[in-house]
Amino acid sequence: MARPGWEMSALSTPPWDINNQQSPKSLGNPHIQPLGFLIPNSLTHSMSHLVRNSSASISIQLRFNISSAFFSVKANSFTLVNNFSASFAPDDTFFKEFCINVPEDQRSLSITFTPSPDYQDSYAFINGIELVSMPLNLYYTATDDQRLEFVGEGSQFSILNSNALETLYRINVGGSFISPQMDTGMYRTWIADDGYVTDARPSALPVNTTIVLRFSRILNFSAPLAVYRTARTMGLDKNINEHYNLTWEFQVDSGFIYFVRLHFCEFQSEVTEESDRVFKIYLANLTAEDVADVIAWSGGNGVPEYRDYAVAIGSKSDVKKQNLSIALHPAPRWRTKYSDSILNGIEIFKVDNNGSLAGPNPYPTVSQASSFGTRSPQQSTKAKNNRPLMLGIVGVVASGLVVLFIVFLLISRRAKSRGPASSLPSDLCTQFSISEIKEATKDFNNLLIIGRGGFGNVYKGFLNGDSTPVAIKRLNPGSQQGALEFQTEIGMLSQLRYLHLVSLIGYCNDDGQMILVYDYMARGTLRDHLYNNDNPPLPWDRRLKICIGAARALHYLHTGASKVIIHRDVKTTNILLDEEWVAKVSDFGLSKFGPNFSKTHVSTEVKGSIGYLDPEYYRLQLLTEKSDVYSFGVVLLEVLCARPPILRTGDKKQVNLAVWATECYRNGKIGDIIDPFLKGNAPPVCLNQFVEVAMSCVNDDRIRRPSMSDVVWGLEFVFQLLRESSEKNEKLGEIEHKTVRYDSVSLTRDVFSDIVNPQGR
Repeated sequence: MARPGWEMSALSTPPWDINNQQSPKSLGNPHIQPLGFLIPNSLTHSMSHLVRNSSASISIQLRFNISSAFFSVKANSFTLVNNFSASFAPDDTFFKEFCINVPEDQRSLSITFTPSPDYQDSYAFINGIELVSMPLNLYYTATDDQRLEFVGEGSQFSILNSNALETLYRINVGGSFISPQMDTGMYRTWIADDGYVTDARPSALPVNTTIVLRFSRILNFSAPLAVYRTARTMGLDKNINEHYNLTWEFQVDSGFIYFVRLHFCEFQSEVTEESDRVFKIYLANLTAEDVADVIAWSGGNGVPEYRDYAVAIGSKSDVKKQNLSIALHPAPRWRTKYSDSILNGIEIFKVDNNGSLAGPNPYPTVSQASSFGTRSPQQSTKAKNNRPLMLGIVGVVASGLVVLFIVFLLISRRAKSRGPASSLPSDLCTQFSISEIKEATKDFNNLLIIGRGGFGNVYKGFLNGDSTPVAIKRLNPGSQQGALEFQTEIGMLSQLRYLHLVSLIGYCNDDGQMILVYDYMARGTLRDHLYNNDNPPLPWDRRLKICIGAARALHYLHTGASKVIIHRDVKTTNILLDEEWVAKVSDFGLSKFGPNFSKTHVSTEVKGSIGYLDPEYYRLQLLTEKSDVYSFGVVLLEVLCARPPILRTGDKKQVNLAVWATECYRNGKIGDIIDPFLKGNAPPVCLNQFVEVAMSCVNDDRIRRPSMSDVVWGLEFVFQLLRESSEKNEKLGEIEHKTVRYDSVSLTRDVFSDIVNPQGR
């Protein structure tokens, strides 16, 4: 069932039929000749397929199911992955994309899957293949004048026909997800930048659907039209823009050179001349462009352009992954009319290192790390006799760019990830013996208890005679729910390292005990400093800094890790404070991985704490990141009002803090419930804006809640208002429910991007 223009013949007969798959349409690109076909789930012997076509370029998509398979993949002489297991991936579905040029004299591509000899019963298999033609010179260097700027090296770099590329990121900046069917015929996927921008101020420009794009500088299939009709800028306020960078961060493998393509198009009506918007571009903290002027590059408004760069991410001992940052900063005022910057799209490719694109495997989860046993020497010897799975695709072409999409479908992931509580990896964090724990806690002396919770008691202790204290959390014996939370917390925290997340040092799973060991937080919980204690009231600036730190932690969980993590138990007792008052979010026992890009929510049993629980999550049992946003909104109200989320004494209207605050807010009486200590000690303009942030978070409709990135920006703006406010003696009674204006920035309840333009992830 070959597509017109292609001939397919099986070189060895497999026990199944090949099913034709609908191919993407060629959108204005005469160079593209698409082909698609699928192969079912299992392969048990070697096979090859012959494909003939007159086209010069091919794209290949390979699909896999989860298994105990460990394998390597080679395409001709290039190693794509080495000793790889799809089961280590955090997502249920993910893909790898590679670009390889097939020389004219070679005229064939052989893809070889080889089971690893180092793991018991390992094998390699494939579900599907898709071929899509691509122009050779779209990503490869055609002439000397198209060479890339090698950032930080003072030289230029070429993507040669002898190079292989791995596509890591393809981002529609400021826009939404673009499906493969909506690409320009090359079946590429473009995703939104929300998970990568680090300071997401309300800067995504509205889509301009009326502008007529003129492709006078680049080919019209370089990126979809939607990429050039959306963008992200820094905002309208010059004073704010000059003090921060618009930054994106992308996790990449150490020890490779990366090809970065940045897409630009000025489509705002006020930016039409050179020097209207001039900015600087930094890649990996190195200057890529000192003077970036899109109008000067492209020749006018509505003219798409892209710029290509190479940047090296060096090797570091014991550091498998590093962040590759892209940052924009406005040029000095004398050089630009608008102190601003703009970016429409990002593509990042890994360049092969001596024929290899293989990076380290993702870190395994707790259960996975213990479920794959290595072979004995005898088993390894026997395994070497296994026949590799070989898929050969031979094209009769003059020369060809072959793009391989390797998609891993982790269908059985959930079933395989379950394991006994004892299946805990010692390589993810330190494993302590029960004798070490007893010595550290003086045999669980009650005098060393510093906290109590549903999990059990928390002790202050000293390990191995060290003078540095640690916090030791002991599971209540016989708690089955606690056992699940114990594994979840190790699985989550052992793989996360962030300033505002509490650090897991290790665990003990010995003698029937389940114990977690953390960094010691000298100042206890945030709640300890808000109410029902003898501690002095927290000053307003300290409250703000703590809230900003906790918000950054949640923003990191939602966007900075390899997969969305929903905390599910955000509350003031789970926000800890170190000696320097740095906030750190803790207690990941209830945490869940969030939905992937194809889903909007996770259906799950309701978990959380009374008073903090998202009402929509409670009603529908649909969990999203916005459930954490609601809980954090309750935390902000606690900080503002210095009272518990549930208060069972007094008026029934006042029992639930979020409900009571919402009623007061609607009636213009929010000032009546604010902590009296803040009256006269916090500028009303700051309190007013803080209220706006908190109330937007506790909106009953999750679609109308901001993202955590917007919350971070809102709180940072409040802190800036605090620093710069000159109205120190303004009375709290003057707070009104109205628009706050500050240095030409208008902020109302619609300030947050998720409210102005509500979209699911």
